[in-house]
Parts: sequence; C-alpha cells; structure tokens
Amino acid sequence: MNTNLRIDFHTHTIASKDSLTHPEGLIRACRRKGLDRIVVTDHNTLAGALETRKLAPDLVIVGEEIKTTRGEILAAFVTEEIPGKLTPRETIHRLRDQGAFISVSHPFDIRSGAWALEDLLEIAPLVDAVEVFNARIMKPDANRLAVEFARRHDLPGTAGSDAHAAFEVGIACLLLPPFEGPDGLRKVVRQGEVTGHLSSPWVHFVSRFAVLRKKIRV
Repeated sequence: MNTNLRIDFHTHTIASKDSLTHPEGLIRACRRKGLDRIVVTDHNTLAGALETRKLAPDLVIVGEEIKTTRGEILAAFVTEEIPGKLTPRETIHRLRDQGAFISVSHPFDIRSGAWALEDLLEIAPLVDAVEVFNARIMKPDANRLAVEFARRHDLPGTAGSDAHAAFEVGIACLLLPPFEGPDGLRKVVRQGEVTGHLSSPWVHFVSRFAVLRKKIRV
C-alpha cells in the first residue's frame, strides 16, 4: 500500500499581488484533487498562508516566496515573515534562525526572481533543496537545468504547481513519505518523486489579470 503524501510545494493566494485565489477556494481545490499537503508560499508575506492554515491545519504548511536582491527563495515551515529585498545570505540566515526548510524558486527560468548562475552557486551550500519542477516555467529547459544543478551539487529537489489560480493546484507535486516539521522534511526529501506536468502558457495571463484588477480597485 502506497502511504506517500502528495504535496504541492508552491502555491499562492490572494495575499500575493498576482493571485485572486481566496483561501477557501484553494482548500476546496486541494480536497477535490486529493492533495495531502500544500505549502502556501505567497510573495513576501505570511498573511495568506496563516489564514489558509486556520481553515485547514491538517493540509497547510506555512511558507513564503521571498524575493531577495538576487533571486527568489522558496521556504516552508516559516514562523516569522521575512521581508523582500534582503540579500540572499541575510534571507537564508533569518530562515535558518527559525528552523525553516529552504528551497530555491524556479532557479533557471526567465521570470523575475530567477537566479544568475554565480549567485546560485554562492547559496547552494546554504539551502536544503532546489525546486526542480515548476509547472509554470516559461523557459522550456528550465526544469531540466534545475535537475542537473541539484544533482551536481548533491541537493534534493522540490516540485510545485506555482498555482496562482485554484485550478492549477496539484498540477505538479512531490510524493514523499510521511514526516513532521522541517527536520522531518529534511530527512525524507531525498526520497521525493516528482509527479505532474507543465501548465499551459496561458496561465500567466491569469496572473497579469490579477495584478491589473487589483490596481483598478485601488
């Protein structure tokens, strides 16, 4: 009997400027698709993750996607919000102080938040994992390059939908043995199996629409 957990490590709520997904809608989508856990990783805020966890503490891991001065960090089990625009080392230092699990968002994609290779090499010894499959990549070989980088530097991989709309949730996941907390995740993450597929490129229009709608409302 397969007891692995199906986990989407990268999701967003309306707390992100480029998403209109309310916590309730995110939870309904997860239940419908049979996910066991999600990491809610809004941009530079814990607000959406905390609200979603209140509604489904069995499902939600509080995370954050943090834009540093060089690229984006993807963290899980975050207990204290990390502001954006810090250096990568300072961001990682603050996450380490609270015991968070630290991955790197879509490291080789062309979106804002991608990493230059020299910057990625500098932080490779300091993180727990690299996002090796992101369903929303815009550069066709970005996930392959992430897998190769992770192997070269002996880092495990995470996977996620990067969902900005509820219908995207669970498109990409990592299958993992059961675990508790960030230390438990660190112990089992190398056993992870990536499952899922890429999203259609048009999902990026969902994000653009969300940004424009929020600007109009202001």
